Amino acid sequence: MINYIWFFMILSGVITAASKGQIQLVTEGVLKGSEQAVVVSLGLIGIVAFWSGVMKIAQDAGLMQNVARALGPLVRRLFPEVPKDHPAMGALLLAMSANILGLGNACTPLGLKAMDHLQALNPHKERASDAMCTFMAITSSSLTVIPTTIIALRSTHGSASPTEIIGPIMFATACSTIVAIAADRLLRRAAKRPRRK
Repeated sequence: MINYIWFFMILSGVITAASKGQIQLVTEGVLKGSEQAVVVSLGLIGIVAFWSGVMKIAQDAGLMQNVARALGPLVRRLFPEVPKDHPAMGALLLAMSANILGLGNACTPLGLKAMDHLQALNPHKERASDAMCTFMAITSSSLTVIPTTIIALRSTHGSASPTEIIGPIMFATACSTIVAIAADRLLRRAAKRPRRK
């Protein structure tokens, strides 16, 4: 689906430029965009490498496991249908901990592993279980304590204080996570309510 959206955007841009008789704008846009992508990417390498290193040290020092342990009671309440000793619970805890600590690279494979374990518990293989929907909502709302990529982007673009965004991002992502959990609970109740004929 995303390929169709990109194709539509590119095609509409080319058609619009051609209809205005300024097709050279397409070539200029491609060249300028490519140049800007390379400049931003090169500028991000150092800062992303630094924060990834800091997060890797934190992970190796057991910070992620400590966060997972602290999240245990909350996660068991969010996912009551997942047995406490099932590998899915461990995968959920690690994926959510990685997300909170801004370990995007670690969060993706852990999230996929968690979904795989949740699918093994799913009695209806052709549709997502409640636990899978809850996990997707929480992961999408992305509670973040250290927004590594945004700090790197702000630093690359010359921000005097690139880390001052941490507080507002923690507040915003906490709000989005609370809304995601509330919506998940409301939709679960609505789905289980018997329908009137």
